[in-house]
Amino acid sequence: MLIHLMQHGVCMPKELDPNQPLSPVGREQVEKSARAARILGLRFQLIIASPKLRSLQTAEIMAEQTGYPLSRIEITEAVKAMASAATSLDFIQEYDGLDTVLIAGHLPSLGLLASQILTQGSGLEISIENSGIMQLDLTFKKNKGTLNWYMTPSQLAEIANS
Repeated sequence: MLIHLMQHGVCMPKELDPNQPLSPVGREQVEKSARAARILGLRFQLIIASPKLRSLQTAEIMAEQTGYPLSRIEITEAVKAMASAATSLDFIQEYDGLDTVLIAGHLPSLGLLASQILTQGSGLEISIENSGIMQLDLTFKKNKGTLNWYMTPSQLAEIANS
């Protein structure tokens, strides 16, 4: 299974909006990353978001650009910012058999999930920039994963603008 981890775009400060939606800059970042994903030919059989508005908005923009039905975005607490890697992996494993999944989520949970997949829990510190995308190849039967690539928002913007 190819798992794509994407941190939501930059959000509004909590003082300005307690729901912390994407800021105009964050929306633009995600739109560029989504266009780049489309150009790269990324298609998803499942898109997962946390209940946080910024995560859902990121997932919706990615879905629109990659042809995924908005009504099928899976919203779950299992990918919230403080979710454990084990919780996230248990949730994803329910979909074992799918080829491609996108998780529009948060730090630190995305970094912890990537670390668990790549090192089986040895504690590698991994960070994903806002609107960056990481692709991991996970084999549940072997409980082992491989980092295929990671692109920063700047790299994705270059692809989107090409």
